[in-house]
Amino acid sequence: MQQPRDFSLYGAIDLGARQAAAQRSQQASRAGGPGGPDGPRSGHVFDVSEATFEADVLERSRTVPVVMDLWAEWCGPCKQLGPVLEKLAEEANGAWVLAKVDVDANPQLSAALQVQSIPMVVAVIAGQLVPGFLGALPEAQVRQWLGQLLQVAQQLGLPSAAGGDQPAGEVGPDAGAMEQDGPEVYREPGLVEAQQAMERGDLDGAAAAFEQMLADTPGHPVAIQGLAQVNLFRRVSDYDEAAARRAAAAAPGDVDAQCKVADLDMSNGRAEEAFDRLLGVIRRTSGEERNRARLHLVGLFDIFPAKDPRVSKARATLSSLLF
Repeated sequence: MQQPRDFSLYGAIDLGARQAAAQRSQQASRAGGPGGPDGPRSGHVFDVSEATFEADVLERSRTVPVVMDLWAEWCGPCKQLGPVLEKLAEEANGAWVLAKVDVDANPQLSAALQVQSIPMVVAVIAGQLVPGFLGALPEAQVRQWLGQLLQVAQQLGLPSAAGGDQPAGEVGPDAGAMEQDGPEVYREPGLVEAQQAMERGDLDGAAAAFEQMLADTPGHPVAIQGLAQVNLFRRVSDYDEAAARRAAAAAPGDVDAQCKVADLDMSNGRAEEAFDRLLGVIRRTSGEERNRARLHLVGLFDIFPAKDPRVSKARATLSSLLF
């Protein structure tokens, strides 16, 4: 994984947000321990900064899987996901640990991790980045992903993930059903190539790797999801957010303008708002314009696991509009 670099994905660093984040950290320290939006941390949940990343994440990952929760104070979905992750970390009792990263306070680290949407969850095992997920997933799906993660860690020989009476098995029955094919996906050459491309900031290279995976294995779920995420990142990187939102407000019937704002909402962790916006466009349009909005919406669906409840709800509404 690349070390933090001296730039921010958000362009000019938001010094106000960074100062506010630093003040929150100082206040938590004076209160008796590190903290974030959910209060003081335990030994299994801790805050990470650019200064402590190497020791607290990279080095620690050589003995125990480190799950990274990238969040911000202003992010509503982050406040939904954070308590779920912290609860599961406590249940795991050291089988894995949770590192909380405030993206406002750590813009260089956010840039190194290619953060363009939060909440974002990834993991580090033996110094290697393991793909995670975007958005506030339900607890059952988070447990499912953790089940895959612990299987990968066991195969790599991490003692904390493999051992004894630690509740690694508390990942739930859904994860058990994926023990055979879940871990293997992280060793696929195509996924490794895509991951390495993203780590060096080469989104085009990552997209090409995912496209090759799909050419070799049509319908590959991880490649579909990864390609959809990369394509979103590529589109949003060219947008002027303020201009895009003004254009969409001025022209509710402009499909391209509405699609841009839906992308921006999605990249900011507001999936339901993005879906609702495009469903509204589909409701108001017909013919080719309606089809363009539909295709864009379906492309955003691919960012999430097929059973994500937000996608299921939006698909049901889409079907009622089309048929």
